[in-house]
Amino acid sequence: MLCAVLFLDALDVSMVGVALPSIGADLNLSTASLQWIINGYVLGYGGLLLLGGRTADLLGRRVTFLVALGVFAAASLLGGLVDDGTLLVATRFVKGLAAAFTAPTALSILTTTFPAGPARNRALSIFTVFGASGYSSGLIMGGLLTGLGWRWTFLIPVPLAVAALIAGLALIPRDRPAADGGHDLIGALTLTGGMLAAVYSVVAAPERGLFDPVTLAAAVAAVLLLVGFVATERRVRHPLIRLGILRSPAVVRANVSMVALFGSYLSFQFIMTLYLQNVLRWSPLQMALALLPAGLLVAFGAPFVARLIDRYGTARVILAAMVSLALGYLWFLLTAGDAPHYLLTILPTMLLLGGGFAFGFSSITAQATDGIDDSEQGLASGLVQTSGQVGAALVLAVVTALVSGDEATGQVADFSQFRPGVNLVTVVALVGLTLSLAALPRRRRV
Repeated sequence: MLCAVLFLDALDVSMVGVALPSIGADLNLSTASLQWIINGYVLGYGGLLLLGGRTADLLGRRVTFLVALGVFAAASLLGGLVDDGTLLVATRFVKGLAAAFTAPTALSILTTTFPAGPARNRALSIFTVFGASGYSSGLIMGGLLTGLGWRWTFLIPVPLAVAALIAGLALIPRDRPAADGGHDLIGALTLTGGMLAAVYSVVAAPERGLFDPVTLAAAVAAVLLLVGFVATERRVRHPLIRLGILRSPAVVRANVSMVALFGSYLSFQFIMTLYLQNVLRWSPLQMALALLPAGLLVAFGAPFVARLIDRYGTARVILAAMVSLALGYLWFLLTAGDAPHYLLTILPTMLLLGGGFAFGFSSITAQATDGIDDSEQGLASGLVQTSGQVGAALVLAVVTALVSGDEATGQVADFSQFRPGVNLVTVVALVGLTLSLAALPRRRRV
């Protein structure tokens, strides 16, 4: 059941990614506007993840999960019916908001069910397999469905979400809200407002401009609200989030690694989606098949990651992930030229990136939740997923500013306009690699 929901989330994200050029052409959206189809989701997801994870800890995981899944299904249905770009982004925001509660709740149910160690590592590996399978399936389904009409990529998740909701009612055991906590209303408001303002300022900057009054106002509001949140958590008797969790070096390293993993991987997928379809004129299905090897490698490779974690520890496996990611982006830059060859450039790149994600996601998540009390597993899960989503939003926002074309449709003439974006993605991966190398000697096994 939990794996099925991750499968659904990944399916939805990859299908919509394939459909972006068709959505842009049908609704007359520029590249800068298209990023909001992704970042509308990221805004709700990244802005509410910490609150979502902690809400599951405090109010009960079952009720949090089921209510959020119902909202996800309704938002998917509306997304397939609207005819306006702004309304479409609004439905993506609501869907991201719902996923901000389902994702950390599902992960916290998993991590509280399996104790830290080999059992949890295996469970996380299987969890990753379903996410990768959803991503891979979404590429193929997105390629096929976009040919029929991009709206189908929004409508197909509806019956799947409803089926998961019915199964959840039957299979997820009832639990009780936490005895303590849940009274930190000011903390909840300042955290939610601060995270939403922070993510909005990041994703709005490429379109509005870094010094636009709206961008600056959102950034200032984010700082003030988050400072207010920290001050509140230090004084309230039952804080919404225990700030001491950030004193763990392993937790901090895991969150930084997730920023590098998601920030580079999702931004590169955005670049390839636009480049292969808008410039090389590949069909959605051709593009999907080109990116598919990465998802397949994650799906088939993730089950073996648990054994590697058990033998070598999370730190070394995370390092291997960052090496694979960095090599993938560097190989693409070195061999792409003006028209990348599939067998020489694209296929090796996707295999290296798939290896990086296969090694990275499970090991980073294991490191982020290892040693955390069951009462804070939702918090730890929400924290590491927030890092991934905010990192993705930040890198994607800058990448969009670098690759947006001059035409209203956002179409560009050749690969040269995408190269600065790939350069940035490569730098992000190299920073993650450098930090992993710096942390390794301090602690051999985490």
